Amino acid sequence: MDTNLRSIDNGQKSTSRLSTIDYRLTALTFILGVLFSSCATYYQANHEFNRAFESGHIESALQTLRGQARQANSRDRFLYFVNKGLVLSMLGKYQESNEFFEKAYLFWEDFKTDYFSEGASYLLNPTITVYRGEDHEHLMLLYYKALNFLKTNRIEEALVECRRLNIRLQQLSDRYSSDNNYKHDAFINNLMGIIYDAGKDYNNAFIAYRNSLDSYKNEYEPMFQLKAPLQLKKDLLRTAWLSGLTQEFDQYKSEFEMPDYQFQESEGGELIFFWHNGLAPFKAEWSINFSIDHGAGNFLIFNNQELGLSFRFPKSNYSQDQLQSLARMEFFRVAFPRYIERPTFYDQAQVEANGVRYELELTENINKIAFKVLEERMGFEFSKALARVAIKKASEYALKKEDKNMGALLGLFNALSEKADTRNWQTLPHSIYYARVPLPVGETSIRLNLESKLSQPRDQSFTYRVTNGQILYHTFTSLEVAYPNYQH
Repeated sequence: MDTNLRSIDNGQKSTSRLSTIDYRLTALTFILGVLFSSCATYYQANHEFNRAFESGHIESALQTLRGQARQANSRDRFLYFVNKGLVLSMLGKYQESNEFFEKAYLFWEDFKTDYFSEGASYLLNPTITVYRGEDHEHLMLLYYKALNFLKTNRIEEALVECRRLNIRLQQLSDRYSSDNNYKHDAFINNLMGIIYDAGKDYNNAFIAYRNSLDSYKNEYEPMFQLKAPLQLKKDLLRTAWLSGLTQEFDQYKSEFEMPDYQFQESEGGELIFFWHNGLAPFKAEWSINFSIDHGAGNFLIFNNQELGLSFRFPKSNYSQDQLQSLARMEFFRVAFPRYIERPTFYDQAQVEANGVRYELELTENINKIAFKVLEERMGFEFSKALARVAIKKASEYALKKEDKNMGALLGLFNALSEKADTRNWQTLPHSIYYARVPLPVGETSIRLNLESKLSQPRDQSFTYRVTNGQILYHTFTSLEVAYPNYQH
């Protein structure tokens, strides 16, 4: 009788234990299913929108965004706001566009770190955190906002964005001490000069143009191989003269080797033509295998000999159980973000007006800036990712002590959940070019000529009507890329 009772008792315990394991397996299977479905990059997850946008079906892209309105409260709301703002601007809906750019701006202003999701990102991956936006992305949203105001002749509102840009640039400068960091933006300073110029504040325009020139010389030329546009030099000389800065006027004439330059007030108006060429890079994921050196005193050293990478972590960062678990590790995989360039299809362009050709000059290379910004942050990205995977592995080995099956499942979960943050503003242009074109009073037609090594030149005509002293602003966007079948 006792034997039978014992058998029944043991059977009940065994059944209970199996039920618990089955429950855990079911839960983990569900979680793994979710992870498999969410392993796409941000670009892939927004395929429908990207396909419509890149093919030039901007109205369809807008409709896709309207169907994703829930993203306004998601972890990716910054990107939802700026994408919608940009698409609306391209459709000429400038007021509505600025409403979304303002939401993106206020998001950054009011941003507070969610320490719970930040902590949880070390147990899962960084995609569960709120995307804050890259430094250059916050400057670009104000660029679009200011340009929307300029296009609708709202100069005072554009000047407000100018002051906001100045604050952003100061914050960027204060954040970095090294001269080799992206901490000034030559194009944004140039834009500020254009805005002050439009308000006839020539002294502040001169200062902004001068700051832009200094950034091109000291940062853009060595970091991005981008020299100051000739038009910027002409604008600097003109505003120096109009501000009565004769000494600076003579100084820069000599520096620019433009001894014959003289300011002459022209009759008619002007067109400032911006060309947004191509598409900015998008973030993808790459994985690196690291080995662990356990015999380095009070440090764990993670090495990748192929790339020449080495990171040291104090052993004091880990508990004794974690260190014992890590002692069994020899190597592991870590996921990191990387940019993939989308090379431009068109190489250069000119605007022809009244028989005169004006070269559209490169003023901003967003592609190179994006790579630079991520490069500057890669040390932090590496250390954060290594800490994340080390904690995951430590937890995995600790669980294996108690239950090998559950430890193995946790290991599978950890491997599948290892994911880089591939979010970025992917609808920005690759590069921005511009030209200042004088126009006579009345109606004038101009011709834009786009040149590519991959095809015949492309021409497009535009007609403008200007009054005396009026400044018009036009943006032309070419979305073509050189190699459309790039790996996403």
